[in-house]
Order: sequence, then structure tokens, then C-alpha cells
Amino acid sequence: MNKTTSAWTNGFIGMLIFSGSLPATRAAVIDLDPWFVTSARACIAGLLGLILLRVLAQRRPCRQDMASLLLIILGVVVGFPLFTALALQHITSAHSLVYMGLLPISTALFGVLRGGERPRATFWLFAVLGSAFVVGYAATGIFRASMQGDLLMLAAIVVCGLGYAEGASLSRRLGGWQVISWALVLSLPLTLPLTLFTMPASFAHVGMPAWVGLIYVSVFSMLIGFIFWYRGLAQGGIAAVGQLQLLQPFFGLGLAALFLHEAVSWAMLVVTLCTVACVAGAKRYA
Repeated sequence: MNKTTSAWTNGFIGMLIFSGSLPATRAAVIDLDPWFVTSARACIAGLLGLILLRVLAQRRPCRQDMASLLLIILGVVVGFPLFTALALQHITSAHSLVYMGLLPISTALFGVLRGGERPRATFWLFAVLGSAFVVGYAATGIFRASMQGDLLMLAAIVVCGLGYAEGASLSRRLGGWQVISWALVLSLPLTLPLTLFTMPASFAHVGMPAWVGLIYVSVFSMLIGFIFWYRGLAQGGIAAVGQLQLLQPFFGLGLAALFLHEAVSWAMLVVTLCTVACVAGAKRYA
């Protein structure tokens, strides 16, 4: 398998894993506090990452890597999980998934600012066009949904794009799974006490869907998905492979309808399919 094929394969697997994150988070916050879900998922993944780093005897990051690791923690360990968990108290996962169409352009912009990439002008045409479909949909439905939920999702998209780009740049030196593992481990002094502080007094009211959702976002969304995703971004370019995220709403909407029985409107499907059509163009000219 050549490097390009490997990059897009790893990126696709990572995207596929991430597509279940919002439906799983939605299931978790039905019975669990969003602050607990945010801290617990990072804490569980951090303990697993610590085991991996110790068993495989990985070297510690250099002092110059700490600033990047801090941005990764703020972006994908704390920021994105917290903002989405709060947003999903006000909107459905199906509605939130449409905003994921904005994540590729956010990632690409930070790839330029933080990763030093310079995609061609035609690439930006396709990237902006894909995002325009999403913004158009959000504008037509903003009064039917929650303004608070929409704004929280936009904040999540910004910090996640930063975390993706920063992690991909650092992965070129440390490796993909090492980067996310170190970020999770370094966040344990924050996430472990917060998990204990926000833990509910009783779990008797917590149903099986919430437990499954918490386990999924802890093991797959916070750790396994990043192993493939950061490797794909580092191999194939942050802006280019990042456009695979335009496919994420398509898979996520299907999961939301299948497991959460949420309504998926024709408008959602049309917007998602239009953004998917932009992936080929963006890939070609990245």
C-alpha cells in the first residue's frame, strides 16, 4: 500500500469511528451530566493511553512539544467533547451532525495556520462550497432548533479543527497514537478529579444506552479513532485528508436514525449529500 492510499485509508477509518461520536454522546447525556461525560471519557481514555505508553516503552515528549500538546488537550480532549455534550442537551444528534460539515474547512484553515500547508485555490472553492451547504441549512432551521445548541456546536467545530491540525503536525514527529495518548495522560490531573467531582451520587437511573454511549466515546472516539485519524492527516496532509469529514454527517445521520430513532429530514439528507459531492473536488486539488 503506497503512502497516499494508506493516508486516505487511515483517514477514512478514523472518520468512520468519529461518525458515531455525536449519537453516542447524545445517548450518554440523556441520563448522565455532560460535565461528567466529558471528564469521564477523557479519564478512561487517558488511563488506557497510559497503559499503552508504559507497555510499549514510548519516550516522553520534548519540552518544545508541550505547547502543541496543550492545544490538543484544549481542542479535542476537553473543548470538543464538552461543547458537544452541552449542545446535545438542546438539539438532536441528527441536527448537530450537519454542523460536522464545517469541520473540514476549520481543520484546513488551522492546517495553514499551524501546519504550514498551502492548498491550491481550487481546493478552497470546493471546501467553501461544502461548508456553504451546511451554513445554508443551519440558517433555515435556526429558529426551529436551539440557538444555544447551535452556537455551542460552532464553538466545538473551531476548537476541534485546531486540535486536529495541531495533533497531525505533532504526529509527524511523535506518531499518531503517541500524540493522543500523551495528550490524554497529561490531562489526567484535570480529568480524574473532575470525574470524581461530577460523578452522580447514584447510577441507578442510568440506562444501558447511556453506558454504551459513554464506553464508545471513551474508547473509540477519544483513543482508537485518533490513532487512525492523526496518522492519516500526517501522511496525506491536514487539508486534503481532512475533507473526509464531509462524509461524517452521512454516516452519523444513519447511526442516529438506526440507534436513537431520531428523525432524519430530507433537508438534512440533501445538505449531507451535497457536501459529500465536494469531497472529490477537494481531494483532487488539495
